Amino acid sequence: MTQFNKSLLAAAIAAIVGVGACADVLAADPIKIGVAVGLSGANSVVAPAVVQSSQLAVEQINASGGILGRQVELEITDDASGAVGAQKAYDTLVFQKNVDAIISMETSAARNAALPIVARGKKPFIYTSFYEGRSCSPWMYVNGWVPEQQVAPVVDYFEKSKGAKTFYLVGNDYAFGRGMLDFTKKYIEQHGGKVVGEEYLPIDGTDWTPILSKIRSEHPDALISATAGGAPNVALAKQLKGSGLTLPYGNLAIDEGTAHSMGDVATGIYMSGSYLTSIGSPENEKFLAAMDKRFGKGMKTPNELSEPQYEAFFLYKAAAEKAGSTDPAKVIRALDQVSFDGPRGPVSMDKSRHTPLAMRLGQIQADGSVKILQSFPDVDPGAQCPNIK
Repeated sequence: MTQFNKSLLAAAIAAIVGVGACADVLAADPIKIGVAVGLSGANSVVAPAVVQSSQLAVEQINASGGILGRQVELEITDDASGAVGAQKAYDTLVFQKNVDAIISMETSAARNAALPIVARGKKPFIYTSFYEGRSCSPWMYVNGWVPEQQVAPVVDYFEKSKGAKTFYLVGNDYAFGRGMLDFTKKYIEQHGGKVVGEEYLPIDGTDWTPILSKIRSEHPDALISATAGGAPNVALAKQLKGSGLTLPYGNLAIDEGTAHSMGDVATGIYMSGSYLTSIGSPENEKFLAAMDKRFGKGMKTPNELSEPQYEAFFLYKAAAEKAGSTDPAKVIRALDQVSFDGPRGPVSMDKSRHTPLAMRLGQIQADGSVKILQSFPDVDPGAQCPNIK
């Protein structure tokens, strides 16, 4: 072999070694997962619990070796609970931070503003909030409940156990409030009931007094609300209690954490959800113990909005490992083929990008805990996104 050929061979070996070393460095880079959440605005009441559950999930995943041998890193941004804030938050996560995926609990307004940015950046997005249903994107999967799963337990209980025939519906005037109550109205009417009033307050509105006066004048058998959650729930419950109205009240947007923070004004409210801290499974007991150990006295009450956030990280991990890659297109294709046995039970997003769930009807007690009145296993979410491939 000539000296020239030997030099070429040495250069080739060096290049191969260099590529291998570079690949090793890249493989060691952390997987970045973005979390956009309402640290300010309507969701600021529930956001701290969502952040805590995200932190616990990432710490547990990293302690067990990470994902595909790589550690996971959180990128948390404030979406201000609305569309304008979400646009800024998602521009940051997708195009500045270049995250590998996004796992977020948000208002419907924030989600709707975020989806075009997610699609443009081609990022896997797991939406972890309960919502009004039928929001679809090739890049989004959902592990929260939808109306087809959540409304029936409340309405059926009021009709069968409380003898309710007439209902008054109130909510915030945006996608979630109107979407939830539109479904609720149809369900009530299909089952022989009547809606005698329907009123909406802007998402940043705080005075429910005029609406409560209308409810009083109509004398409905039951009241059902669908607000933006968090702060609007607190304001409505306080003003309802102050009004002296004592009719059965079902809240389609309250979570256990908010209920704990509301004191006695939440007592007696009926709610329907897929997660409650009183679920007596080994997985839930382990989750609560881990939360308590990690956050101690600073722990925010795990709830319907924070627990799905926790399990979504493990669903992403399962999808990436099934795909053998964090490549966005490969992860998206794998997300409906994996499951996670978590605090709510086994969860998989295989029903038109949504999740069959065990649902529970509960009533808030004086100490803020929720007593489970009825349970409904494996409730189907219905045909949410049948045309998304």
